[in-house]
Amino acid sequence: MMAAAFVVGGVSRVPGAELTAGVARVDLTPPMSMKASLGGYGARMNKPATGVHDRIFGKAMVLSDGDKRFALVTADVLGLPPAFKPAVLKALAEDGWGKEQVMLLPSHSHTSIDMSALNPKNVLKIPQIGLFHKELYELTVANLAKVITQAAAKLEPVKVGTDSIRLKGWNRNRRKGNTLTDDELTITRVDKADGKPLAVLVNWTAHPTFMDHPDMMFSGGWPGHLQRTLEALIGGGVTVMYCNGAEGDQSAVARSDSGESNWEKAERYGRELALVVWRAWEKTKTARGSRLDYGQERVKLPKAAYHPDFMKTGGDEYGLSPELMQTVLAVLVPRLTAIGYLRVGDLLVVGIPGEMAAGLGMDIKKEVGQRAGAKHPIIGGLADEWISYILSADEYAKGGYESSVSFYGPTLAQTLVDAAVRGASRLKASPAGATAP
Repeated sequence: MMAAAFVVGGVSRVPGAELTAGVARVDLTPPMSMKASLGGYGARMNKPATGVHDRIFGKAMVLSDGDKRFALVTADVLGLPPAFKPAVLKALAEDGWGKEQVMLLPSHSHTSIDMSALNPKNVLKIPQIGLFHKELYELTVANLAKVITQAAAKLEPVKVGTDSIRLKGWNRNRRKGNTLTDDELTITRVDKADGKPLAVLVNWTAHPTFMDHPDMMFSGGWPGHLQRTLEALIGGGVTVMYCNGAEGDQSAVARSDSGESNWEKAERYGRELALVVWRAWEKTKTARGSRLDYGQERVKLPKAAYHPDFMKTGGDEYGLSPELMQTVLAVLVPRLTAIGYLRVGDLLVVGIPGEMAAGLGMDIKKEVGQRAGAKHPIIGGLADEWISYILSADEYAKGGYESSVSFYGPTLAQTLVDAAVRGASRLKASPAGATAP
């Protein structure tokens, strides 16, 4: 399945051009008066959150080499529907941001803003899948546009370095009979020219699902605790950002079985993971003059269809009949998508627009790292939009929950893997500003 087009930012025109960066954050926690619902579980029936356990944030890091710029945004939310990023770009229109210059990376917290609440195309009025919330949608779009603008307004020279470590026993494969896990944790350190910390990007692959449907308070989950704790450990006003990986079949493993509550499990996991990241961060070396590059591979998706298992798994959870599911496929499931790329120094972020199984993500990382010459490739999971779960043809055929919410049949995974690799190859080869068919 060939891509429609590839848009690339190109490499710096001036060898050794100085890299600058700016960061900002915005509180995304809706006011309780808004009666916003939590996403992640159909059993919540779109009930509003009962309180705030810990606040959720959007964070932006804008990178520039003087010739071009890129905005990387992380958000403590479940996911984003296809219509959301275009709305953010529309809000930024006067500043000239293009879709290939922005990547939005949700953490996939299941105690945060519901993805369906942010989807203006969601007119189905089915509580299990969530209801569109116009006021919340407009507030969240405005907040993420604002955080990009604020980050872009305070660029300063930076040094960047990336390193990866292996972390055994912190995640597991939740698919029956499968044991494969992605145990690679990647840390990108962004320091000011004087060596003081500016930002850290952490990539780790696991569902933030310690909390279940009865847990009804807003929270960033373990990724929120990871970010706050690491900011406290490093100090100096550093901004810590988190992005998930190919987490479609990956769950976090609790650090204790001593009868802790779900909230305590999430906090312990995030805090202990922050200690691990902090030790790795201290050893990560930075350098000036890092290469900045970006691109976007546009992809035509296979024909939308639901899995034979859907009605007894996802359909049952989300209250969807075969007739309603046809409406979902016609109205809410996109026909085209895109894979985004960000290259800064040794880091290459491949933005996958959905929940990809870990083995596929590991294959992509290996291949694009070689083709693009990137030492530390990572998957940015759920990037820009959620299209569905993404499983290999064999895993799709096995059925189960993940297969039932994979909406493009058995060829989806190969379509996206091929596109991801193709785009990374073009990223390396294309000159500045090039557009390839």
